[in-house]
Amino acid sequence: MEIIVTLILLALAAVLCVRLVRHSRARAGQGVLGSGRVVDPAVELGFAPAAELDVRLPGADPELAEVLESVMGSGDWTPAARLLAFTGDEWELRWQRVQTLAGAAAYQLAQQPGEGGAWLRRWRAEAPKDAGGAEVMAEFLVRRAWAAGSAADDYRIILEEARTVAEEARLLTPGSPVPGIIELAVARGLAYRRPDFEQLWARTEALAPDHLGAHLAALSYAGAKWHGTREDAYDFAERAAASAPEGSLLPALPLFAVYDHLPEANMVEGLYRSAVVTQAVAGALYAVAHAHPGHPMLPHVRHLLVWFLVRAERYEEALEQLAHVDGHVGAVPWSYSENPAAEYAVYRALAIAGAGGGRKVQGA
Repeated sequence: MEIIVTLILLALAAVLCVRLVRHSRARAGQGVLGSGRVVDPAVELGFAPAAELDVRLPGADPELAEVLESVMGSGDWTPAARLLAFTGDEWELRWQRVQTLAGAAAYQLAQQPGEGGAWLRRWRAEAPKDAGGAEVMAEFLVRRAWAAGSAADDYRIILEEARTVAEEARLLTPGSPVPGIIELAVARGLAYRRPDFEQLWARTEALAPDHLGAHLAALSYAGAKWHGTREDAYDFAERAAASAPEGSLLPALPLFAVYDHLPEANMVEGLYRSAVVTQAVAGALYAVAHAHPGHPMLPHVRHLLVWFLVRAERYEEALEQLAHVDGHVGAVPWSYSENPAAEYAVYRALAIAGAGGGRKVQGA
């Protein structure tokens, strides 16, 4: 897969070089080809080099990036604890940071079985009453279960432990929706009965009615891949979008529902310009345009928009979204790829080529 993606990217880069030279004749003596250097055309437009794309984060969060470097390098958990304490009740931001910290620990464990992520175990052991440590551990356990797979002997045991730790976190911070969001993932894995899931969802939603991360977790349970149907997922997403307050990102939820239910083998010409997809994209674009620019979940919506807009051949609009998120690729759909950075770079190159060579990113 990585070889195929790389070959596609190289081919696109060659096409883009030609286009950029045509658009930059005045710089021919010192441009992309004139100096003898091989340069990614996207870089010439101010985008980040593919090798520097951050696969950990969906968008810029300098404080979290600094903490990740510190924790991963030193093994000292206290910067992470301080960061979450400082984050407080900014629930969307807290959820994102909990996910990223848990993902970092899971990645370390995968790289160094039995040793990686030891800082998280020390965090729990040395500060058992720290809600942040409990939240990160619960999310880490969910990720361990997904990595093991449902056929693994300890799959249910790990998820049940995650539920226990999430409950501990809930008791430590009764007003936080984060433990409930983690349990929503557990509910998928342990196949909660619908009434039990609805009760959990009602409790979580009451704490943060506008929380996109919570709605995405509930949407997964309702979808055809888990315990519902495509119609169930669409209905849930559309009801949430319709009742969303001004400035909410929930109008983007139908786009995530559409993505979750796309056919694996797409033989329908014009699928990405169909009424269903076009309407979902319009809702997401509306949400992006009206959300607070610093909304921590905004990059997630922008990344998914890039994927759909490129496939719908709406390249200029895709470039507008890319200008906001470029440099970070830790989001769906790239995170589902074996090589998120390369996958993202291919779509970025397609957007630039489709837009006729693109334009320089503002401020680059």
